[in-house]
Amino acid sequence: MYKIYVNDRPLILAEKDESLQLSERAQVLENDYLGKPKHLLPYVDLMEKSQRYDAVIIRHTPALLLWQDFQLLFHLIEAAGGVVHRTDLPAQILMILRRNVWDLPKGKIDEGETPQQAALREVAEETGLVCTLEQRLTHTFHTYRLKRKRILKKTGWYRMITHSPNELKLQRTEEIESACWIEPQQALHELHPMWQNIRDVLHIEALKTSHE
Repeated sequence: MYKIYVNDRPLILAEKDESLQLSERAQVLENDYLGKPKHLLPYVDLMEKSQRYDAVIIRHTPALLLWQDFQLLFHLIEAAGGVVHRTDLPAQILMILRRNVWDLPKGKIDEGETPQQAALREVAEETGLVCTLEQRLTHTFHTYRLKRKRILKKTGWYRMITHSPNELKLQRTEEIESACWIEPQQALHELHPMWQNIRDVLHIEALKTSHE
């Protein structure tokens, strides 16, 4: 299963017999893939222009072939970001408020960088915090348009830790307005609005934290 956020709602590419968990109240459009990449564009356009559906599901076996065809429609940009913990209160993570939406520090990978290097650099630039990388958490995908070009952004997420949480210095040029230290589960309940792909990352982090 591949999940791509279009206009902050999931477009899911799944196997024909794959079981998916969605809210019973969700308005979902579901169809089989017709075999040509151009047939996927109407679904993307629908999600960009309309709020009619909470999710779109397209099925094909193998789903990998469907995913490969989907990627042909976009220019791929890779990014990386961090879920930052603090040594003195390790259950808490850093959330930032960017353009009035709760987010995690992240940014594009520069030429010659690894995703891990980019994640550490972006966290340092956006928050002023020097961190140590711990582990890879997950990756997310979302789409947008840039000068009429369709962009698919892949963001790799990494758990990291800082020994100096009080040295927070927010990058105002990136329109980061404020920040807070909060437990992931609490953030999911209390911080609104928040991008859905960020919510996915927090769910994964909360689950990992609960098992430690």
